[in-house]
Amino acid sequence: MDRTVFSPPESYAHHILIIGAGFGGLATARALGNKNLRVTIVDKQNYHLFAPLLYQVATAALSPADIAEPIRRVLARYKNIEVVLGEVVGVDRDARVAHLAGGEIIGYDYLVVATGSLPTHFGNDAWAKFAPSLKSIDDAREIRTRVLTAFERAERASESDDIERWMTFIVVGGGPTG
Repeated sequence: MDRTVFSPPESYAHHILIIGAGFGGLATARALGNKNLRVTIVDKQNYHLFAPLLYQVATAALSPADIAEPIRRVLARYKNIEVVLGEVVGVDRDARVAHLAGGEIIGYDYLVVATGSLPTHFGNDAWAKFAPSLKSIDDAREIRTRVLTAFERAERASESDDIERWMTFIVVGGGPTG
């Protein structure tokens, strides 16, 4: 397997590897930007998702492009930051290297893991089929499709019970998105 090894050049004091380009990863990268440090940020998406507005994509108020911005554009003003599109599949803390899905290895002096959170159905995994999470653009599109399809079906229904059934939605979760 062909492997590429990234290692810091001698001109930088240290190499900081940040896994994840969400709010935490980007805030860390910005704080380290234009310092005498080499910073590499790795994410499996090439865009930063402004997740607090996912509900507006799900309700057809915004387009997905309105809440996603290329990571390279967000960090373009920082000359010491390198953006790598990839998925970290393992970290060897003793060797201070991260392994990417394609076989690449990135060496580091300091590691920041800012990978975000996973959706939960509160121990009721059977809910996932009926209640998609809202953590990604794909999730928002799925919810939007379900809602708009329900509107279409309710509009064509002739029985009031059918209309009520199609126009009934349940939101689980009382946070800002819910």
